Amino acid sequence: MSGVPADLVHELLTQSLKAWNVPGGVERDGEGVVVTGQNGKSLRIEVAQHPMFRWTVSVDSRKRGALSLVAVLRQVREVLDPRYVGQRVRVAVAPLVPQS
Repeated sequence: MSGVPADLVHELLTQSLKAWNVPGGVERDGEGVVVTGQNGKSLRIEVAQHPMFRWTVSVDSRKRGALSLVAVLRQVREVLDPRYVGQRVRVAVAPLVPQS
């Protein structure tokens, strides 16, 4: 899986669900990993076929690319954790210290 052993991805996702107190399970499925939650949702994570992304996260019939495992974790939590509130970061060109 994208240079990262699938066993490590499986363990990372398993431990992440525990840390977030999100009920669910993680299973290996061929070359991918399937994460299921008690809310009836499931996600499939696999190596991306598109060269721009390293991972593909599939939810229902929708597929989204992810550049890193951090992005995969964010997508998993957004789907499985109803209490999770994502935070967006805005990058703007501005001086570090306002000019007086």
